[in-house]
Amino acid sequence: MNLEELQQIAASVHADNEQFDFEVNVCQGTGCLSQHSDQIMAQLIKVVAEKGAKVHVRKTGCMGLCAAGPLVLVEPENQLLQHVGVQHAESVITHLGKEPEKELQCNLREHFDQQVHVVLENSGRIDPERIDEYIARDGYEGLVKALTEMRPVDVVQQITESGLRGRGGGGYPTGLKWGMVAKAVSETKYVICNGDEGDPGAFMDRSVLESDPQRVIEGMAIAAYAVGASKGYVYVRAEYPLAVSRLTASLREARRRGFLGNNICGTPFNFDIEIRLGAGAFVCGEETALIASIEGQRGTPRVRPPYPAASGLWGKPTLINNVETFANVPPILRKGGAWFAAIGKGKSKGTKVFALTGKIKNTGLVEVPMGMKLRDIVEGIGGGVPDGRTFKAVQTGGPSGGCIPAELLDIEVSYESLVQAGSMMGSGGMIVMDDTSCMVNVAKFFMEFCMTESCGKCIPCRAGTVQMHELLSKICEGRASMDDLDLLIDLCGTVKEASLCGLGQTAPNPVLSTLRYFKQEYMDHIQNKRCSAGVCTMTHEGVTA
Repeated sequence: MNLEELQQIAASVHADNEQFDFEVNVCQGTGCLSQHSDQIMAQLIKVVAEKGAKVHVRKTGCMGLCAAGPLVLVEPENQLLQHVGVQHAESVITHLGKEPEKELQCNLREHFDQQVHVVLENSGRIDPERIDEYIARDGYEGLVKALTEMRPVDVVQQITESGLRGRGGGGYPTGLKWGMVAKAVSETKYVICNGDEGDPGAFMDRSVLESDPQRVIEGMAIAAYAVGASKGYVYVRAEYPLAVSRLTASLREARRRGFLGNNICGTPFNFDIEIRLGAGAFVCGEETALIASIEGQRGTPRVRPPYPAASGLWGKPTLINNVETFANVPPILRKGGAWFAAIGKGKSKGTKVFALTGKIKNTGLVEVPMGMKLRDIVEGIGGGVPDGRTFKAVQTGGPSGGCIPAELLDIEVSYESLVQAGSMMGSGGMIVMDDTSCMVNVAKFFMEFCMTESCGKCIPCRAGTVQMHELLSKICEGRASMDDLDLLIDLCGTVKEASLCGLGQTAPNPVLSTLRYFKQEYMDHIQNKRCSAGVCTMTHEGVTA
């Protein structure tokens, strides 16, 4: 396969599409499927057949605006229809080229204008199981260019120049990591895609795997060429059956087209990928625990060094990046590292995909340039807090992150600014809370999650999270004293400093951030036996608000 052959496939797809007057893209992501969008698509196909219309009805992945689903995107008008039901199929086809029914109209511009799509550039616009549609949108040009025009060191240089950092939460420079694995001396090396997305409220990686799996495969293949690996694994949780199904089909198609296997694109490069299913353990998102799980061992972290770049899967040099990181690689190879570096701000280059959930109007998936103000994401793209309530805080970084209050809404979203605010980027979960949320109870919720998900290997995490959860429960129930609060603060420091892996080291963050910005709520629970949000039920000389 060369660039000319890719162009021929793309031309064939475009020619096929030109025979239709309209394309009707139906979201078949998990969110819309839960509202029977598969039945909507079947009815649309039926109506098109009955009318003999020149309309191509296509299944796609997530279109982002999950709150308005089921979604249908009409091309070439770029017209987004919301809350589409089976009963609307006739109307959708009848109104093609005209103004749709008022109840189906969705203001696409208001929601998407502030976004910059790099990772999500194909989502909602291609059939995720048709490789030719991916190719028709410049798919695999990056891989062919790398294999036929560049040396491995040149590929690493482009990734380094791009400023891309790990999108799984750590923010480690991707080019630096690739360079370390490339320099490691070994006949066998591995590439692993971490799809073990476990943060509450997070669904970024799942959506990418469901919507555009070929770009993840291409990104892994480019990485393998750059570091000298011949085998890859995608580690994805079994709770993502649709992602697994589409990824499986896409791997089969990639092999059929010659993008995986031996002598890829007529070169000496050999590379193939297998899927490994996780059992839902949050700790397996940590690199060394994930490696242990792939090896068939219990998924627990180990002391580092050695780092996976030197001794990873089965003791061999191993490159691990998450789904979103690999999804950024193909466009970087196509357009160059300087193009990507021009997006974003400071040391935070490119875009970031976020899952907007919680007390917000436009729940869903968004992709924005790094450096955008948090207010523009929450109020601009997200539409703000519904029902006339007041914004209180936004949790970023999942259980490892922190709660950012209203007075900090104008901070720029970057790795450094979020850490400075007491939170972190994480994998991209963003949970919005209004004035009905009790921040002590929020801290208790995340601590319960960390306590439950602790693998138990090290005592600070295993025992410390349990004790911290007990202290938070006492505070929520009005049974705590100021001594208990002092002990909670001491435990935060101990667990943070002494835990083996990132789960324990970051588990205190929700407590520390809520204490930093909402300490008065802790004081009200302890001294006044009162929950101002009316969430906690006091059991000791107190009442709710």
